[in-house]
Amino acid sequence: MKFTDRVVESLRPIEHTLPTVAIPRGSHIYNCTESDQSLYLVKSGQVKTVIVTSTGKRCLLDLYIAGEIFGELCMSQISRVETAVAMADTELTKIPYGKFFEMLAAASLLEEFAEHLASRLSERQRVIVDLVTLESELRLAARLLQLSHRFGQTHQRGLKIAARLTQEELAEMVGTTRSRVGYFLKRFREAGLLESSSGWITIRDEANLAGYIEARLGLSGAAA
Repeated sequence: MKFTDRVVESLRPIEHTLPTVAIPRGSHIYNCTESDQSLYLVKSGQVKTVIVTSTGKRCLLDLYIAGEIFGELCMSQISRVETAVAMADTELTKIPYGKFFEMLAAASLLEEFAEHLASRLSERQRVIVDLVTLESELRLAARLLQLSHRFGQTHQRGLKIAARLTQEELAEMVGTTRSRVGYFLKRFREAGLLESSSGWITIRDEANLAGYIEARLGLSGAAA
């Protein structure tokens, strides 16, 4: 059982004591610079965290679907550096970080939580490396591959990414334009690597997508 599943299970006995928050699509859960001392468990819906630069450019940091926890940086005792936005009508369990640690200790999950945070950190570092070293088409391919590993659900046509994403949101993830994302997705579809419709993406074969990235790296090897 993965860490987040064990957290959900451990929260059940005390869930009635924690506030449930309903967030309409497009509304903010918390904003950059706020001092929100809580973590959140997604009960239903979908959430994204974003940062807006001083020049107005948006960067989509991460996604969270039902059963996932976000907002861990509240434990650093500093103001939020990101904004959390509901991507669909979303229901959350709000967990004060003190109560969260009490639950972890009671369920003997502190070590697993440290491993969970280390895994998140490693994932973020991988994304940063890709942003710096890969051209935009390969950044998109690599991010889709990473999303399929994290959110993939077995489907008759391949591995369906359980998070729904617009082309604009994909562009915010990989630091390019919406039009280029559309062009790259078309290339991936024509190569038989994926299918996309109404924001849902299905990876036809992860090994083929990884091979596509490796082959393109051999041809270019440069960031753009």
